[in-house]
Amino acid sequence: MKLLVIEDEPSLNKSIVDYLTDRLYLCESVSRYDEAIEKIECYQYDCIVLDIMLPDGNGLKLLEQIKANNKTDGIIIISARNELDDRIKGIELGADDYLTKPFHLPELAVRIAAIIRRKSLMGSNLLAFQEIRVDVSGKSVAVNDSPLTLTRKEHDLLLYFIINKNRVLSKNAIAEHLWGDDMDMVDNHDFLYTHVKNLRRKLVQAGANDYIQSIYGIGYKFSIS
Repeated sequence: MKLLVIEDEPSLNKSIVDYLTDRLYLCESVSRYDEAIEKIECYQYDCIVLDIMLPDGNGLKLLEQIKANNKTDGIIIISARNELDDRIKGIELGADDYLTKPFHLPELAVRIAAIIRRKSLMGSNLLAFQEIRVDVSGKSVAVNDSPLTLTRKEHDLLLYFIINKNRVLSKNAIAEHLWGDDMDMVDNHDFLYTHVKNLRRKLVQAGANDYIQSIYGIGYKFSIS
């Protein structure tokens, strides 16, 4: 799951990113309004942690633009301002939650997980596709009720495939979801092919059918047929 942290206070920004990264989220962060605009226009996120007060713009204006562009990213606002009008305005503009500073990082993580569960996982921590079961909160996978050991990237790839089942996913979309900014330093998609091949092999060896279809010249599709 990929997150964007928009927070101008360096120490808080780093604390949030470090804490959420330890919990196996892929985190990107910015500290300015213009940087946030560039990120949001180029990428899709499972959840955005958005500070209202930015040095070069207002977070609520940024939220307005996100919704005007029909983006479906989850949004949790964080702000030192505990004014009721700000909270109401944020929710009216489409934010999913609001957290007032100072806050505890575990609470932020719980609220982010709840947003992702509600938006992407239909309110459940368990995701199923045929004989495959994924416990999102527990970071575990089972095939025919037998545990399957995956690397972090393989787990994230499987989760992304299942959430987007029956859809053709481009190699760029998959790579950007799994690696974020780091994908810009890669000249080809050989690394992605390796992860897909390893995931396919592990699933089949565990007794699952081969649901990963290669779509020539485009990417992959996770589907029964």
